[in-house]
Amino acid sequence: MTATIPVPSETTDVAPPRSRGFVPALEGMRAMAALGVIVTHVAFQTGASSVSFGRILERFDMAVAVFFALSGFLLWRPHASAARGFGPKPSTLRYLLHRGARILPAYWAVVVAVLILLPNAAHTAGIRVWLSNLGLLQVFVPLTLTDGLTQMWSLSVEVAFYLVLPLFAFALVRLRGDAARYRVPVIAGFGLLFLGWNFLPVPTQDAIHADNWLPAYLPWFAVGMLLAELVDDPAALSKWRRFLGNQRIMWSIALVALIFSATDLGGPAGLTHAAPWQYVAKMVLGTVIGFGLIAPLVLGDGKHRWLQSRTAATLGRWSYGIFLWHLAVLSIIFPVFGILPFQRNFVFVLLLTVALTLPLAAASFALIEDPARRLAHRFDEAKLAGEKNAA
Repeated sequence: MTATIPVPSETTDVAPPRSRGFVPALEGMRAMAALGVIVTHVAFQTGASSVSFGRILERFDMAVAVFFALSGFLLWRPHASAARGFGPKPSTLRYLLHRGARILPAYWAVVVAVLILLPNAAHTAGIRVWLSNLGLLQVFVPLTLTDGLTQMWSLSVEVAFYLVLPLFAFALVRLRGDAARYRVPVIAGFGLLFLGWNFLPVPTQDAIHADNWLPAYLPWFAVGMLLAELVDDPAALSKWRRFLGNQRIMWSIALVALIFSATDLGGPAGLTHAAPWQYVAKMVLGTVIGFGLIAPLVLGDGKHRWLQSRTAATLGRWSYGIFLWHLAVLSIIFPVFGILPFQRNFVFVLLLTVALTLPLAAASFALIEDPARRLAHRFDEAKLAGEKNAA
């Protein structure tokens, strides 16, 4: 559910912006977020969230904030660079083609496999469930989040962001050159505005909650967009850049935010619906976590040994498949291994889930995701060649 566009890194607080390049540590961070999603789902289904430290395990769902912030940074990065003259304006059609190729084929494969092969899902999969899940509309259609696919609500939100991003880029099209300095406050204000989404009396059908729609999570995307703007703007927050790029400080702040999110400030335990003020608090804490974990990777000059390791890079490439498949795997572990849900077999179930999910994720990347990405690139090359011949 994350972006794969190469991104630049700012290494000092006075150096001029660099051209777009790849930041290996972001792959590692994406891998950690994917594993964090597994932790929170295993904690809930084994009942580990009810033990003394279980609330923290449950709040590993803040990994979604990291995913959304990464997408905001990676996908907004070309627009931020173009506004300052460091690259061409991104093509909307090309962007949508590559987003579709990156997300949809592997996702559709999982939906079809789950709705046919997973007993609990297959027995309740009517035409409405099929169409809603294939169309990523499950957050808008009641009772269509089904076993093995319930995590896809966040992918529905992510895809909605993909569709809205070109519109937001168009809205800021005049903030270029000297006017680019206004982009940071505009995006910050945009994120702050939507912190109040959950206070609005948005009419919804039964079993549908507007807090699962894109507007509720725009602050998490916006914090990544802010980082994309700051990377190419040495003047912005110049006095704070060394602080923001310090991994030890920023990750400590993120950890404190995670601990606070595990209290009632971040919402009640389990599936109890949170009060609007708790949603606001959770959004604020998720914003701090996303910013705190990613800022040092793109603004700092430190070496992130583990996040840049070969293992982390591999897991990062597989992270989308990990996200897609892990709940289907978790659903079959209990009956296959004779484990009762909510009986606190957390470590054993976690190890089983990771061990069985990784091969599926690797296969998803090798057989579906990477070929789809290559096909999109070949389409680009063919289109470019045709334009040159026409000229």
